[in-house]
Amino acid sequence: MTANELFTHIQEKRSFLCVGLDTDLKKIPEHLLSSEDPAFEFNRAIIDATAPYTVAYKPNAAFYEALGTEGWKTLFKTVDYIRKNYPDIFIIADAKRGDIGNTSKMYAQAFFERMDVDGVTLAPYMGKDTVAPFLEYDNRWAVVLALTSNGSAADFELSKLADGRFVFEQVLEKASSWGNVDNTMFVVGATQAAMLSDIRKIVPDHFLLVPGVGAQGGSLEDVARYGMNSRCGLLVNSSRAIIYADKSENFAKVAGECARQMQQDMDRLLSEFLK
Repeated sequence: MTANELFTHIQEKRSFLCVGLDTDLKKIPEHLLSSEDPAFEFNRAIIDATAPYTVAYKPNAAFYEALGTEGWKTLFKTVDYIRKNYPDIFIIADAKRGDIGNTSKMYAQAFFERMDVDGVTLAPYMGKDTVAPFLEYDNRWAVVLALTSNGSAADFELSKLADGRFVFEQVLEKASSWGNVDNTMFVVGATQAAMLSDIRKIVPDHFLLVPGVGAQGGSLEDVARYGMNSRCGLLVNSSRAIIYADKSENFAKVAGECARQMQQDMDRLLSEFLK
């Protein structure tokens, strides 16, 4: 999927919502636990309820890896279900891989050829060698960590270089030169929304994946105000605030309503801030 195609879907749905599938068996409704694959049954219900309002899903690989072999099967089944039933929805594997050489090539092969996702989150600490194998695939995306929303992001990302730039600014400048606007996007936490104006000076045309809206306290309006570009350029992720909004047998209906409310807010913000 190209950036223009992604923008077309955003325009059609009047939404730039990404729903995070951080599926934790300790948090899903109890009535699902007796099913053969509780995590998949939960995911399927959430997907069906939220698909009208979202343009992307972001399953977090850690929640499936923690379940061992069966968890990996659930992740593959989830991706396959989205592909077959909602083929226009963008899928990001939130895997935060960050290796080099043949290992990085194998990661790219695993996620793009075997799992068939559109993008993979990557930690760029070891430089271009980490990201390059993912850029060899047409219509696939490297989703590079830049400025995250966690408190200890200040340990490295907000350190100052000798020329006065932040480390994350160097990451943006370097990594944006490795690929292009059709295969590289950057992770910028919603709690860092005030810095989005400066980020847009470095990567004016790239898509940004923005987690942290909802349970983590990020402001959707601030993200749109400071981060939106002429093709929207944003995928705003919400996980817990949507998928765990309710633990009753009506959990999917409630999740769908939460997604609908976000979509309505996004519709308004697209009208207000789309440049």
